[in-house]
Amino acid sequence: MLVEIDFNSDEAIYIQLRNQIFVAIATSQLKEGESLPSVRALADKIGVNMHTVNKAYSTLRQDGFLKVDRRRGAVVAVDIDKLDSMAKMKAYLRPLIARGICKGLSKEEVKGIVDQLYDELS
Repeated sequence: MLVEIDFNSDEAIYIQLRNQIFVAIATSQLKEGESLPSVRALADKIGVNMHTVNKAYSTLRQDGFLKVDRRRGAVVAVDIDKLDSMAKMKAYLRPLIARGICKGLSKEEVKGIVDQLYDELS
C-alpha cells in the first residue's frame, strides 16, 4: 500500500491516511484479513508521529474497517452490515449534497459524480 501525505493540505494528516486506507480497501489493494503495517512502522515510513497513525487506525476500527489482533496487529475487517453502512454513508453525504445544491449542482451532476467515483473505485 502506497501512502502519500500532503503536508501542505488543510486536511488533517490522520484523515488523509484514513481516506487512503478506505480507497485501498475499496480498490482491493488491501483485502479482508490482511494486516496493516504496525503503527510505529507506518509512522516511520511516512514521517509522522505515531499518535497520528494510531488515530487513523482508531477511527477505522470504530467505523468497522479494522480490527486489532494481538498477534497480527491492525487487520482489515470490513463490517458487512449493509444497512449500517448505508446509514453512515447517508450521514456523510447529506451535508456534501446540500453544499452542492447551494452551489447550483443539478441532481444529474451529483449522480454523475457518484457514478464516476464508484466506477473508479470498483
